[in-house]
Amino acid sequence: MAIAVCTTEAHAQRAVTALKSPAKSLAGDVRVDRAHDSVAISWPAGEGQRGRLVLSLAKDQPLIRALGIGERTILAGIDPAAVITIGTRDLRQGWTVFFDNPRNRPFEHFPLELKRDAIRVEQAGGYTKVIVDGATAGPFSGAYEFTIYPGSRLIRSAMVMSTDRDATAYTFDTGLSVAEAADAPWRAIAYTDLSDELVRVTGDAIDQPAASPRVRGRMVIAEGATGGALVMLPPPHQYFYPVDYANNDNSVWYGRDYRDLEGRVGFGVRQTLEGDRRYVPWVNAPPGTEQDMGVFYLLDGGDAASATQAAFAYTRGDRLKSLPGHRTFTSHYHVEHAVDFLNQQRFQQSTGVPDGLERPEFIDRFKAMNVEIVHLGELHLGQKELDRAGDRLTLLKTIHEETKRLSDDEFLLLPGEEPNVHLGGHWMSFFPKPVYWTLDRKEGQPFVETDPELGKVYHVGSPDDVLKLMEAEKGLMWAAHPRIKGSTGFPDKYRDQPFFKSDRYLGGAWKAMPADYSRDTLGWRVIDLLDDMNNWAANPGERKFTPGEVDVFQIDDDSELYAHMNINYLRLDAVPKYEDGWQPVLDALRGGAFFTTTGEVLIPSFTINGAESGETATSGGKATVQAAIEWTFPLAFAEIVSGDGTKVYRDRIDLTDRGVFGTATISKTLDLRGRKWARLEVWDVAANGAFTQPVFFRQ
Repeated sequence: MAIAVCTTEAHAQRAVTALKSPAKSLAGDVRVDRAHDSVAISWPAGEGQRGRLVLSLAKDQPLIRALGIGERTILAGIDPAAVITIGTRDLRQGWTVFFDNPRNRPFEHFPLELKRDAIRVEQAGGYTKVIVDGATAGPFSGAYEFTIYPGSRLIRSAMVMSTDRDATAYTFDTGLSVAEAADAPWRAIAYTDLSDELVRVTGDAIDQPAASPRVRGRMVIAEGATGGALVMLPPPHQYFYPVDYANNDNSVWYGRDYRDLEGRVGFGVRQTLEGDRRYVPWVNAPPGTEQDMGVFYLLDGGDAASATQAAFAYTRGDRLKSLPGHRTFTSHYHVEHAVDFLNQQRFQQSTGVPDGLERPEFIDRFKAMNVEIVHLGELHLGQKELDRAGDRLTLLKTIHEETKRLSDDEFLLLPGEEPNVHLGGHWMSFFPKPVYWTLDRKEGQPFVETDPELGKVYHVGSPDDVLKLMEAEKGLMWAAHPRIKGSTGFPDKYRDQPFFKSDRYLGGAWKAMPADYSRDTLGWRVIDLLDDMNNWAANPGERKFTPGEVDVFQIDDDSELYAHMNINYLRLDAVPKYEDGWQPVLDALRGGAFFTTTGEVLIPSFTINGAESGETATSGGKATVQAAIEWTFPLAFAEIVSGDGTKVYRDRIDLTDRGVFGTATISKTLDLRGRKWARLEVWDVAANGAFTQPVFFRQ
């Protein structure tokens, strides 16, 4: 391979990029130093070191002249590399859609092109943006941006572009690359494989046709030729568009000629086009929206092992932090353990626990992530599959026995179902103890009967029956994936029905779906519904809440569960014992005594005038909002959201003056006269976030 040599031509004879830098100093001691053909941006990166990004102003040289920390240059002479895959969205149901498959229609790949006409250095709150103008990829155009976060070793690298093309659905892959003929600035490309071993690829193996291994942690690392390492990691939740199966889909790449990057050798992260080969909706790009397609570089002075450990800290090792006075609760899993159990019993001619199901892999995955309470969504299969396994009451009996067997003093596995009958749309059922019920009450059949073995068996055949059941057994129901998938149009279409107005109807479940990178938050579909529902509420019994849901099938040790995960922190002192029932879990949900998060941002406490979420506060006009927050990635903003029964109001608090891995208290007094409710959201620069349930006001 040839060695790339920097020429000594006179500056005036070369095509150069114009530089526009601010006249005044930048926040956080970010410094901009101009040389005749380069610009160097440095910033405090923690531990007494400064990070360094040097960009070439000479267009015939790689854009990134150097990336380093302290006195060490980690990578040099490299270019951003990216490919956008563009398909077409079926807009018959609009942009809020999951049941779509752009992969089944014609699509094209477009590599990133950078004209580099100008580089602008701009203040962005407490952060600094370095904007390279002239970015295009097929019908997309805009800029390429680097964002510097003082106090951290993170750099965000993003294509920020829009398109006027209608009905665009897309994915993007990104990375860093060099010309095939140039000396590579790395000595190894590394990743953690599914056996949790660090794999290093060196020498000529990096120059081979591109490979996409399956990895832990969604990250790939380049070890610099002279030491140090750079981790490339995507936003842990935003980057992955929603799918039904949390498969580990080869989310990194390295090597030569990746997709349309012909003549280039590099490494990066990628989005699968095929997904789980069911519904694979990709990412929305409505015309004119500014799509912010970003990933993070993490600079590390050590090797790949050190860098991996540093990167995992941003997701706490893909594990959920324990909080005093809270228990972690998650909902909506179609693992279909009962059906599998009964089928395996039949196949193995066994009457006990079938071989292989003594401890299902999903149990260990939940425990490893510090998930303490799991609410299943069983029996979400076709009728033939269910009938083959057993009749409904046998299936329910198996669910109850197995959830009890697999629970212990620190982990509670709970029966749950997505019945999807009688109400409209899809919905979840949740009871505080085992309950037997059928879904097809016959004419003349009583609402409840006594079975000699099972005890009470309920039969439901209408919305009124469902409500009677929930009232009799103190259960809860809520919309699964409201306003999308099989719940498109719901719960809006039945908002005036008695079962919806009942306090047995909790609300709708939250998930980051659909994907749209013009948004700086996740899951706005359901957060907007939360606000709407509480504006609809005419009395306290109609108040609604939105627990997070995950809604995936089949979890095993290889699953990329964290990327598709969210969690609810319930205000509970202990995990209930299965044999005592789990009414406290339902009480916490019905009382709004929880917050929901992707895991990186936490809100351990939140009050308005002393009242916690779900409670009623005095109003009196002025209200004091207080919250303790914790975070890993740099923060972006918080919003105090309130409603008056008709409108929704947002008071934004800029949080870009905060560093990484912090704790703080938010305190703000504002006028909430005439408001019925208010709540809090907090978001970071990776679109990770947390939101509380509302505090309500006496009218």
